[in-house]
Amino acid sequence: IAYQCAPLLAGLKPSNLLMLRSRELVCVQHLLKKAGISYFIVAQEKEKAAVLLYNKKQLEKYMEQECVAEGLCRMGYEDLSLGRVLYVFRVHYEAFLRGEGDFPHEMGFFLGYPKEDVEGFIVNGGRNFLYAGYWKVYANRKAKISLFEKFENARETMITFVSNGGRIEEFCN
Repeated sequence: IAYQCAPLLAGLKPSNLLMLRSRELVCVQHLLKKAGISYFIVAQEKEKAAVLLYNKKQLEKYMEQECVAEGLCRMGYEDLSLGRVLYVFRVHYEAFLRGEGDFPHEMGFFLGYPKEDVEGFIVNGGRNFLYAGYWKVYANRKAKISLFEKFENARETMITFVSNGGRIEEFCN
């Protein structure tokens, strides 16, 4: 969690997708509650789970942006309340995992990626990107590289903090 979710925990990103072993879910849920981070199980099998970790206020604010809301509407989302879009996303993601649907590109929105990069990825089929970092960049390359550097700094700070005995919930608070 400290390594993969540092940008979320540092408040630089509204959410993160984390793959966990099913037996780890209870411990992670307890830790997240103390840290003020919400979670949503996107898909779960016997041995593993895909879990969206998110800062509720930050993700709601991001999704309220007109460009993001319009993008979700074009992808077939009608009710844009957070609980409803996450439920519909789960349905789409599980269908994809079963081989019954296309990859749900709206995942980029739920991970807080910029609209231009989500749409650039879809239009270009994942090719012709300007830069690849935490996601594939299709616009504002310089600004995104700067943001990715902030993410890396948060990761280094978080790893150092935890290595020195700090607890994730202390870092978040």
